[in-house]
Amino acid sequence: MRVEIWSDIACPWCYVGKARFEKALAAFLHRDDVEVVHRSFELDPGRAKGDVQPVLTMLTRKYGMSEAQAQAGEDNLGAQAAAEGLDYRTRDRDHGSTFDMHRLLHFAKTRGRQDELLQILYRANFAEERSVYTEGDERLVELAVEAGLDAEAARKVLAAPDAYADEVRADEREAAELGATGVPFFVLDRKYGVSGAQPAEVFTQALTQAWGERSPLKPVGQDGAEVCGPDGCAVPQP
Repeated sequence: MRVEIWSDIACPWCYVGKARFEKALAAFLHRDDVEVVHRSFELDPGRAKGDVQPVLTMLTRKYGMSEAQAQAGEDNLGAQAAAEGLDYRTRDRDHGSTFDMHRLLHFAKTRGRQDELLQILYRANFAEERSVYTEGDERLVELAVEAGLDAEAARKVLAAPDAYADEVRADEREAAELGATGVPFFVLDRKYGVSGAQPAEVFTQALTQAWGERSPLKPVGQDGAEVCGPDGCAVPQP
């Protein structure tokens, strides 16, 4: 079974939702038969690379809330994250473009390190004092190396604006086609969708239901056609 997760590194509920989903997956009887694929979704598409601002400023301008309301929301998110065993800085975080991070995640996927890099990017964005937006490409290279990627290869990806850009945009178009207007958005076997950072129990229910309703293969053609198996291949008779 395949689970696709659309998310953004700048999305705090994606950070929390990933932890809740993984809690459900760890307890799922068929977890070893579940393939998890991370897909790109930008909360702030088109934001210029150098356009960085404090999170509270972004929230007040984008949603028309007061600074006190924005800070209360951050405090609530910090509590939600802590309940899942996650560190979360509720003060002095910043916000910027995540496009290069998504490009790097697609590169990491080709090296089998996508999940590792995503978790490291989340931690860096939500829990660490150093910014993932203001220190340039070398900060992202450093995090890529921590995820097990080659520094020079990661550096080349970041230096080429078109590298993996098509893959990011394709994910975002697909999210729109599936009706996803926000993230996190979980799709199980292209049959069930789960929107938001639901409790682990909801993910458990979704995994169980999707697994139980997998469609068995329907044979087409006639029985008895020649096949090869553990005991060898059928030998045509004259």
